[in-house]
Order: sequence, then C-alpha cells, then structure tokens
Amino acid sequence: MTVLLILLGLYLAICLAFYFFQHFGFFRPEILSNAFQYKYPFPFEELDFDMEDGGRINAIYFKVPNSLGVVFYLKGNSKSIKGWGKFAKDFLSNGYDFFMMDYRGFGKSRGTRSQTKVFNDAQYLYKWLAQMYPEQKIVLYGRSWGSGVAARIASWNKPRLLILDSPYFSFFYNVNRYLFFIPLRWLLRYDIRTDQYLKVTECPVHIIHGTKDRLISFHQSEKLKGLYPEKVVLHAIEGGRHNNLPDFPEFFEILYHLLYIKPEDGNHTKTRP
Repeated sequence: MTVLLILLGLYLAICLAFYFFQHFGFFRPEILSNAFQYKYPFPFEELDFDMEDGGRINAIYFKVPNSLGVVFYLKGNSKSIKGWGKFAKDFLSNGYDFFMMDYRGFGKSRGTRSQTKVFNDAQYLYKWLAQMYPEQKIVLYGRSWGSGVAARIASWNKPRLLILDSPYFSFFYNVNRYLFFIPLRWLLRYDIRTDQYLKVTECPVHIIHGTKDRLISFHQSEKLKGLYPEKVVLHAIEGGRHNNLPDFPEFFEILYHLLYIKPEDGNHTKTRP
C-alpha cells in the first residue's frame, strides 16, 4: 500500500510539473536586449507593435522592388528572428517581400505567452499586412510549431496560399506520441488543432514534409492530406528530416512552383526522390 501511494504521489508530481513548466519543454527562446542590432545581407526594416494588453511584438520586414506579394512566415519554437531571418532570401529571390515576427518571450518581443495571445498577435499583424497588400498577394508560411499558427490565421482570413512546412496533425497528437502516459487532454495548455483549422480554410494548402522526420512524423502530414484530399497537396521530400529540407534542391523547386505558378487544389501526393 505504501509503495502504491508513493508511486501515485510521483505520478501526480509529474503531472503537476508538466502543467506548470511545459513552456520550458515546448519553447527554447533566444532572448535579445532591446539594443540588439539585426544584421542581414538584404535591406530590411525592424518594426515593433505595441499590443493592447501591454505586450510588444518585434518583427522584421524585407521588401523587393515590384514584389509579387508578401510572405508572412510563422517560425518554429526555438531561438529568435535573429537567426530565422536568414530564410528571407528564399522568398526575396522569388520576388516576394518577407515578414517575420517573434512570439512573445522570443528575441525582442515582450509579454507573457499563451495560445490565445500568439493567435491574436499573428492575426493583428496579418491585418496590418492586409492594409498594404490585397489578400490574394499574401502567402502564409508556417514552419514546424508555427504551422499550426499559420493554419489558424488562414482559417480566419482569405490569403492566396497556405504553405505548411513539417506540420503536426494537431499539437496534442504530436505531444501524445511522447507523453502518452499522462492525461494530456486536461494538462496541455496548447490545443492547436491544425486538422480542424484546415476544414474552414478556403485557400489552397500545400504541405512540404520530409519522409524521415523524427520530430514531427511524416505520417501526420499524410493524415492531414487524408482528411482534405481535395484541398491539400502534400509534397513529400524523400529522405528529408525535420531540420534539413533546405539541403534538398527539390525544396526550392517546390517553393518556386508555388510562388510563381498558381497553386492547384489537392488531388494527390507529390513525392520528390
């Protein structure tokens, strides 16, 4: 009996620790001082947005002459736009302006972070972009953790295109692969339902995912494709892992095709050898 009580106590302690400290497991931010100066090889503008609740969102904005539109890039759960800004070149070279924000608690963005606040911040910046670009010239791009955020914003608006790079079926589904032994449905503070957001998303949806991704399994993209076969196009990069898709030339071929050519609706999976 004593052993059972000890084990139960340990289990409850694990559950409580997860509930209160899950932010430390899910997010690995790089915090920058307000005086930090970004350096990129392309001209850019640094912007700060003061939110109604007192939070502040820091963003970078790259522009090219006679742009075809703008890519709003929702990044992953690590570091800051200091390093993530390097991906601007992939879109500037395709004739698109590029906009990226840091979530609260990342980089030079300030304020407490929650799922609702992340969604609201991203929506606020989307509406800011929509004042300068017709929605049919806005491309939402979500990478890894940011894929769910991008899907949520796409479901609220009418962008030209939604690109999901290594997305999860739902945040619960992905976390449950590792923490199946605790009651996540009552403990998980981030219930990001990419699967549900895509149901009401009106624009074409293109998923790029490596078949050897161990962090977010390729199977999750297959499940999303299976839910909405007429809406979603899945671009499978054979052998690609979670953090090395830019090492594959076909990754850039896909981007070129999506950004320059009118995206098709989903009807099949495209495998890139």
